[in-house]
Amino acid sequence: MIGYVTLGCNDIPKAAEFYDELLAAYGAKRMMENDHMVAWSPSPEIPALAIIKPADGNDACVGNGNMVALILNTNEKVDAFHARAMELGGTDEGAPGPRGDNGFYAGYFRDLDGNKLCAFCYSKVG
Repeated sequence: MIGYVTLGCNDIPKAAEFYDELLAAYGAKRMMENDHMVAWSPSPEIPALAIIKPADGNDACVGNGNMVALILNTNEKVDAFHARAMELGGTDEGAPGPRGDNGFYAGYFRDLDGNKLCAFCYSKVG
């Protein structure tokens, strides 16, 4: 149902480097770009993540309560993805681990502009 998600950005080149490196582990590469945005996806059939300068010309700012969650298929991949975000200058918002008892496993972080993201998977319970 979701086609793409955009995150406000004030420094496209710097943020694009961050996401080039981070999303490569996810199998994503740049699928669309111009002077005010860059979008990544593993393929055109899979929803994309994009960074964009706000159309109103104002500085991008972080939305309170907004978050993008990226699904992976193992706890180890969640761990590695979160660690890579930290290596690239992201900020920890919750180390990877189980959340509740339903098999939800997640790690939270903020990108270079302060946008909150989550890497998660559903592990087998029991």
